[in-house]
Amino acid sequence: MKAIVAKGFTLSVLIYAVLHFIHFFAASPLSEALLPIAGFLSLAFAFGVLPLRKLQLQIFLAVTAIGVLAATSESFVQDLALAFVQMKSLIALLLIVPMISWVLREEPYIEEIMSFGHKWLNKSQTFYVGLMGMTQIISHFLLFGVVPMMYRFIDSFLKDYKDEAWENYKGTAILRGFALSTMWVISIPSFIFAVVALDATLWKSMLLGLAAAIAGTILSVAFAKAEEKRYGTDFSAVLANEIDKAVANSRNPGRWNKDVAEFSFLFISLFGTIFVIHEWSGVDFLVVIPLVILVWTFLYFLVKKRTGSYAIQAAAYYKEGVSKQAQQFSILLSAGLLIYALNQSAMGSYVIESMNYLTAHVPFLNLLFLIPFIVIILGFIGLGPLPVIVLVTGVLESAVLPFPPELVVLAVTSGSVISIILSPFVMPVIILSSINGLNGIRNGLRFNWKFAVAFYVMTQVFVQTLFIFSS
Repeated sequence: MKAIVAKGFTLSVLIYAVLHFIHFFAASPLSEALLPIAGFLSLAFAFGVLPLRKLQLQIFLAVTAIGVLAATSESFVQDLALAFVQMKSLIALLLIVPMISWVLREEPYIEEIMSFGHKWLNKSQTFYVGLMGMTQIISHFLLFGVVPMMYRFIDSFLKDYKDEAWENYKGTAILRGFALSTMWVISIPSFIFAVVALDATLWKSMLLGLAAAIAGTILSVAFAKAEEKRYGTDFSAVLANEIDKAVANSRNPGRWNKDVAEFSFLFISLFGTIFVIHEWSGVDFLVVIPLVILVWTFLYFLVKKRTGSYAIQAAAYYKEGVSKQAQQFSILLSAGLLIYALNQSAMGSYVIESMNYLTAHVPFLNLLFLIPFIVIILGFIGLGPLPVIVLVTGVLESAVLPFPPELVVLAVTSGSVISIILSPFVMPVIILSSINGLNGIRNGLRFNWKFAVAFYVMTQVFVQTLFIFSS
């Protein structure tokens, strides 16, 4: 029975995504009527797939949304149908983005990149920067799947070093690297949704986020250096020895590394195509990104003459991969219900008004100071970065704010960074804890709280300075 329900979920989500694209390019009364039905079935089947302990948040969000709509809506059924299509573009994006990871499984790109940069990566600080940088680059392809992937790679590289000092070094680099990627990486759904929802300019938001991510990386290295001194461990000596072994095993021993060049081309071709098509057509990024990924992934396997591998990956994803995302999809669908209900009832405006009241009575305080704390608090009750940003920006998009939208995006995503590295209840920390054996509080709060405080102060100085100059 469980298998049948899982297939029902997979099929309904696929139909939901296909209907979204059909309705976008060729809207019709039929597609408009079928979309909310597919959304409802996706949520219903997700409730059948997941155990009750993984449904508490979704139940709370959905029940609250239905309660708000029942109390405030003049046309309950019509509003409920519209609420079920609130997340259509994001569901389609999340369904397709994991296909990029199929490409990374075909060649040892990461190992070759590390081997190629061996002369620069043989010190603990530069290796830490490289690890954070690679995590942010690979997150373009894997989203939060980069956390277990990068950890397993580094753990195999440093398989004989598993004490707390090394786990702190490895875990903080990967976790902070992924968290910082949510401030600027275009394929991270939470970032692109915030940009679209707040009507911000993408290139400005990316530049601001990248600047904050670079500053955050430098700040993280400073904390990592202090931790190395506290533990009294010479990371550099170990790393230099292990990198020499990796170089000896490289399949590109000369100065020219074919795999690094190929990876660079893949990266530029994918994200360059996304920007070009968006600028040429004017189509929403949430529509352009998944469609480009679909074509780009297929072309990769076609050029490599590995269409058989593509078929195997696609079949495995259909059979198991989609249903494994039932929790994430159901949270988004439930969050979409609540966002629509809050905006329909004007409750979101009351939240903004309450925050404005607080800032009006506290000197030097404005909404940009407070927005990150909303994201952080929601993260500590179990909401991951994507549903948190969906909820927060869903409320903010209906408000008239006196700030440039790019600064609001930066404030929201800075809160996401802190939530990801601190909360033991969000997926990146849970995944890291499951593979390195340390509990979530140690991987999150204990290893990162000082960095989180410093990062908040640093980003707020940056944000508030930009706001002053833009006023």
